[in-house]
This record gives sequence, C-alpha cells and structure tokens, in this order.
Amino acid sequence: MRKLGFVAFVLLLNFAIAFGQVKKPVPQKSPVPYSKSLQAVVVTPTDWASFQGTARLFSRKSAKSKWTPQGESFAVVVGRNGTAWGAGLNDLPSDTGGRLLMKTEGDGKAPAGIFSLTESFGAGAKPAYVKLPFTQLGEYTECVDDVKSSHYNRIVDRMKVGDFNWDSSEKMLAVGAEYELGIFVAHNTFPVNRGGGSCIFLHVWKDAATGTSGCTAMARENLETLLKWADAAKNPVLIQLPKDSYAQFQTKWKLPKF
Repeated sequence: MRKLGFVAFVLLLNFAIAFGQVKKPVPQKSPVPYSKSLQAVVVTPTDWASFQGTARLFSRKSAKSKWTPQGESFAVVVGRNGTAWGAGLNDLPSDTGGRLLMKTEGDGKAPAGIFSLTESFGAGAKPAYVKLPFTQLGEYTECVDDVKSSHYNRIVDRMKVGDFNWDSSEKMLAVGAEYELGIFVAHNTFPVNRGGGSCIFLHVWKDAATGTSGCTAMARENLETLLKWADAAKNPVLIQLPKDSYAQFQTKWKLPKF
C-alpha cells in the first residue's frame, strides 16, 4: 500500500509540474510608439566602431512637450565591436551613407535605434524603488539565444517551459555581479526575427574599458539611478545612436536635444 501511495504521489507531482508549465511562448505585447514616451535614456557611442560612449536621461510632461535633461551625463560601454542598426520602434533609415549594417546574433555589436525598456530583473528581491515589472533571477532563469528555438530572445524559467527546444542560452544568475540589476531592452521583439540579435540589456559593467557582447553597461550607481527614475507608466525608451548619426536623425525622429 505504501508503494502504491508513493507511486500515486509521484504521478500527481509530475502532473502538477506539467500542468504548471508554459507550453508555448506568450505573444509579446504590441510596443507603445516612441511618440507617446515620456522618458528616454539617450546613449551616444563615439562612433559606429567604438564601444565607449555617454548616456543621459531625458523626460517630458506630455507627448507634445519638449524633452528636458535629468541629471548629468555618465559613461557607458556598448558592444565590443561597436553598434549596428537594430529592430526597434523607429523606421530604419533609407539614407545611411551607402550602408545599412544590421545587427545579427553573435556579432558583438549593440543595436542602434529606439527601443522600449519593458521590464527589469535582479539577483535579489525587487528593490522598493523599481517601477518597472521585475523578475527575480533564479537558478533556472535563462535568456534564450538559440536562433532555432521558439523561445529565441526571451527570458524563461527552464522549469516552467514545456518545450526545451534550445541548445544555447544565458544562465542569467550565473553571470554574477554584472546581472545583479538590469533592464530588458525590447530589441528584435515585435516581431522576433530569428538571428536578428537577442538578450540585449542595460546592466552593470565589468569596467569602463571593457565592451559587452551587445548590451549597454554602466557603473552600478548609475544603473540604480536609472531604475529609480524609469517608470513603466511613462513608457521609457532607449535611444542609442553614434554621435554623428544622432545629429543626422535628431530632427526627423524628434529626438531630445543636448
């Protein structure tokens, strides 16, 4: 009888686990247009090949108001191989000086363009000051970068996903100090283009002299300031363009003025 009871318990446990799993990816929400955003993080790398740049926060009271700077600018690092055009809220330019270099998976470049900042994450419990949706990283939290997976460019809990159809991912908690706090950048998310680049975050840098695999990184104190400021109700965005291109598209895209 004890053996039968144990077997029944195991079957019930397996059923509960299977029932609690996400059988297929939840569709991404349609992004809020940049024209309705009231907060912007402006990142300007030195040029297309550089991994070093500066960032500054801007806000406005309404969609018709002028952008105003918040605080001082601060240093950031981007992709170790510079930047390339990414898929975001902006229409890709038709005139790019004769080239349209697009970001691809594993190219070591950060995406250029305008992107929603949709959610945050961290190694510990959600800080009281965070106003973005928050995911506490666990042992099985992964960002899938396998281009063949249906979960490509998504943060998932391995134990809650029914279809383990990836061979490559970032085990986010294992990254350590650089992912103790972060924000997901909605690059290549609506729709998701397989191979267009994945797992792009704002996170803590290793140091000011080391580029990333494609993310934008900064000192921890600056990321904390950014997280205290970012408000989901104000549709914050990342505007990331090398300095010369920022000047080129500032008027057309109605970007904040320095």
